[in-house]
Amino acid sequence: MDGSEGPRAQATRAFVRNMAALYRRPFVLWDERLSTAAVTRTLIQQDASRERRAAVVDEHAAAFILQGALDRLRVLESSAERNSGNAISAKE
Repeated sequence: MDGSEGPRAQATRAFVRNMAALYRRPFVLWDERLSTAAVTRTLIQQDASRERRAAVVDEHAAAFILQGALDRLRVLESSAERNSGNAISAKE
């Protein structure tokens, strides 16, 4: 957590570089290391038992990561619309 990339992150970047050469689609890397810790904290605050936390922490962490990615995409889209001057209505 010192800001440096470990072997797994480096391997993931290499994988994305290889995939990007084959597919002309954008790739987004997402650091999910703290998602399990955040979800565990929330479950503890909700007084969930260890057994319950163990049963649901991975699926909750996945939802936490997905929500973070969706929130980030929404911010980027909103920023792009403001910068282009062509705001698109939600109905389109």
